[in-house]
Amino acid sequence: MDLLPVATSADERHRGAKVAVLPVGAFEQHGEFHPLITDTVVACAIAKRLSEDYGLLLLPPVTISCSQEHASFAGSVSIRASTLTAVVNDIADSLRDSGISHLAIVNGHGGNYVLKNVVQEANVVAPRMTLFPMTEDWNTARREAGMATTTHDDMHAGELETSLLLHVAPELLRPGFDTADTQAQSRPHLLVVGMAGYTENGVIGTPSLGTKQKGAKALDSLAASFRAHIAAAKQALPSAD
Repeated sequence: MDLLPVATSADERHRGAKVAVLPVGAFEQHGEFHPLITDTVVACAIAKRLSEDYGLLLLPPVTISCSQEHASFAGSVSIRASTLTAVVNDIADSLRDSGISHLAIVNGHGGNYVLKNVVQEANVVAPRMTLFPMTEDWNTARREAGMATTTHDDMHAGELETSLLLHVAPELLRPGFDTADTQAQSRPHLLVVGMAGYTENGVIGTPSLGTKQKGAKALDSLAASFRAHIAAAKQALPSAD
């Protein structure tokens, strides 16, 4: 898949990045046809593109995060929100010790609510972190890619994630993904009953609408949307070009 960083120390010394990008994925069910590492692949693909476009230090992914809502499905593994908080903050502190003052977190899993708090707390004194993509970034990517679904209705293993996988790692999708469409537009008690309360097959969305072309356009859109995030970070980096 060519999504993990392969740079050497010499490469990074030459790059001299002042901002690092950390993909945060998950290891959780995505129905019968999408791999457990779907969110990690998506986060890595976005982070790699941002690293290339904006000259950022690309970090390896956090591959297990807060997937408790998927616990009733086989293969799903989680860590506590406090653990994820500690890991991200430790990484940010280590980067700062080595001269990289800013961290962009690319979150591939919607259930990582705690990352918003981590970023808010980190930025109290001065900007240090940004979280990407935000809801508006995802909405813009869907619109510019010509997707028919919304972020709410296409929540999990649907048109968006299928399109991105078809673009960056089609070999990971099992045949039959286009028969797994499942709708659950109302999910008022998701935090109580988890995903199993609203879907038997683990999907909430329309994977049958996914295409490689939509995935490519969505990734292009996200890369463009990140420009505003990096501009905000660089306001606190007077030496950055």
